[in-house]
Amino acid sequence: MGNPFVHVELNTTDLDKAKKFYGQLFDWKLEDVQMGPTGRYTMIKPGNEKGTGGGMLKHPDPGSPSSWLVYVEIDDVAAATRKAKALGAKVMVDVKEIPEAGTMSIIVDPTGAALGLWKSKTA
Repeated sequence: MGNPFVHVELNTTDLDKAKKFYGQLFDWKLEDVQMGPTGRYTMIKPGNEKGTGGGMLKHPDPGSPSSWLVYVEIDDVAAATRKAKALGAKVMVDVKEIPEAGTMSIIVDPTGAALGLWKSKTA
C-alpha cells in the first residue's frame, strides 16, 4: 500500500494522566525517552506487536486541547509538504529532522484536519 499510516501521536495536556489511562485501558507497552529541549516523549508499542505504534507528549501548544495526530509515510517530506501547500494546505510544522529517527512535517488540509508527514531513516 502506498503511503501507509505509520505512527499515531497524542498531544496531551496531561502526559502522566494520559499514560495512566491508556496504560490501563489497552495492552500497550509505554516507554519514556528524553527528547532534549522538547522534554519527555512516551513511545507506544501495541501489546500484540500488530498495528501501528505511536507516542505521547505534552501538547506543544499551551491552551490547545488534547488530540490524536496520525502520520503517513512519505518518500520525500519536503516535496510532499510543498505539494500539500500548493494544493491549499497550511504548514503547521515545517520540515524538520528528528535526530536518529527521521524527517517530519505537519500540515493542515483545506478542511482544517491536521496530518503528519513522515520519512523514517530506516524506511
